[in-house]
Amino acid sequence: MNSSVSQIVIAVLGIGGTLAAAVITQRSADRARARELEHTRQLQQDEREYNTRQARLEARRTCYATLSAGTRDLANVMTRVLHALESDEVTEELRSDLERARREHRMRHAEAQMVLPDSVATAASTANRHLGDLYGLLMRLDAGRTRRGEDLAAARESLDALWDPLWRMRHIMRADLGITEPDQAL
Repeated sequence: MNSSVSQIVIAVLGIGGTLAAAVITQRSADRARARELEHTRQLQQDEREYNTRQARLEARRTCYATLSAGTRDLANVMTRVLHALESDEVTEELRSDLERARREHRMRHAEAQMVLPDSVATAASTANRHLGDLYGLLMRLDAGRTRRGEDLAAARESLDALWDPLWRMRHIMRADLGITEPDQAL
């Protein structure tokens, strides 16, 4: 009887061991699948976050390029207007170009204000203020309604002073995009 009980115990242990091994193997496979699924989810989330960052960066880059082009276009048209005022040759076409450039710049600046980080928005607002001041001065000179101290020499000084805020804005934009080091001299 002793050997019968031993055989039964061995058989029960063998069956139990076989069943336990199957359960342990299944649980191990389930955990491995869960880790794999979590890893896949994490990779997908990382990819979505990367794509979102890239899309935002591209949107800022496009916004910066558009704003920069608009400010430079307005500054170039104002330079042509100043030259025309100095030679007393302002035409309606030039006035129309100035209005167009100003209107386009204002639209680009307004759109950019919704996208720009604070550091860039501050630099863009400073440049915009200088552009607006020069625009007003050129318009008063053209209309012959200048204020005290406003003349062509003051307009020339204002135009010369305009380039520093434009270069600063450009530098801050490039630093924000990671193209230029933020602490590099302008």
